[in-house]
Amino acid sequence: MKIALVRQRYNPYGGAERFVERAMTALAARDVELTLLARAWSTTAGSTTTGTETTAPDAAGAGWRLIRCDPFYLGRVWRDWSFARAVCAAVKSHSFDLVQSHERISCCDVYRAGDGVHRQWLANRKRAAGLFERIALTLNPYHWYTLAAEKRMFESPRLRAVICNSNMVKEELRRHFGLAEAKLHVIYSGVDLAAFHPDLRQTWRARKRKELGIADAAMVFLFVGSGFRRKGLPQLLRALSGVRDAHLVVVGADKELPRLRHAAERGTLSGRVHFAGGQEDVKPWYGMADCFVLPTLYDPFPNAALEAMACGLPLVTSLQCGAAEFVESGVEGYLCRDPLDVVELARCLSLAAVPGQSLRMGAAARRKVEPYGLAGMAQQLTQLYAELLQETPR
Repeated sequence: MKIALVRQRYNPYGGAERFVERAMTALAARDVELTLLARAWSTTAGSTTTGTETTAPDAAGAGWRLIRCDPFYLGRVWRDWSFARAVCAAVKSHSFDLVQSHERISCCDVYRAGDGVHRQWLANRKRAAGLFERIALTLNPYHWYTLAAEKRMFESPRLRAVICNSNMVKEELRRHFGLAEAKLHVIYSGVDLAAFHPDLRQTWRARKRKELGIADAAMVFLFVGSGFRRKGLPQLLRALSGVRDAHLVVVGADKELPRLRHAAERGTLSGRVHFAGGQEDVKPWYGMADCFVLPTLYDPFPNAALEAMACGLPLVTSLQCGAAEFVESGVEGYLCRDPLDVVELARCLSLAAVPGQSLRMGAAARRKVEPYGLAGMAQQLTQLYAELLQETPR
């Protein structure tokens, strides 16, 4: 079985990229030949270049190869448009049984909606924006292009299946585009249950807290992700000011980091917010925390939430996050109905900070995600591919 996976840009901290890596690792162990189409990826020495396409040998025996599609561009619209054209040209010149894309392109058989529905994301963002920002969002040519590309892809006769990483995304696709139930498949991202484990607490809790000057008895909330505004970090900082003595550790890189760092150095937050920047290995940070918090404006299902729960951390998130499907308030964490409601978010944080709560809910969180290991994800993916190939032999 020859499968092509499409992802434009590699960001070592990105959730979609980690999904692709996990999918490639899991599928390579099966009877699947994998090819990645991307602008840039980690390649081994000995790669060759032909025009805008670079073909690299299997990376360190990982069982996959890279086709680099990197045409010239200026600006975001040209970037996405030119990449889509290059990928579709590469697809025509190679023999793939299935093309699975993580980008909005019309020449794919399977689309993984890991970024959710752009139309829904814009609606959520406009609700949180001021008048001038709403006008700017409406007039932004990139959003016009993305909405059009999204519509073309979902209306394409070639598209045979959409992989949704949450039921939230599945319902949005049905509501906005009227996709048939048979096309929509909910396959949650897999997590390495051995690597992300509650035992990380014993290894990293004392060490990382000492580095940051945080007492062992202090309540520590953890936020992981880029896109601070979308993931609700500004609201989280305001809510934390109402939770006495609790600390917040922020792992992630973002252009708004200097402004938010400055805001966190004042008033009641002084000394209680710690910015760690982007980290390739987030496991130590899971190990040192008591609770994972992500009051996002819109997030289909962040891998970080799944990893944190696997590490035995309860989850505080919003109903605009696909991971909310894994949380019953008071059992695996707490759910906030409106991520813009700072008072409600502060209440959820305060409840999670009650002594003994984090360990109890963290154990329940671990049990909740145990059925979602990498092997299970790979089995679901290969079963879907096999069903698609049986329907229409190619």
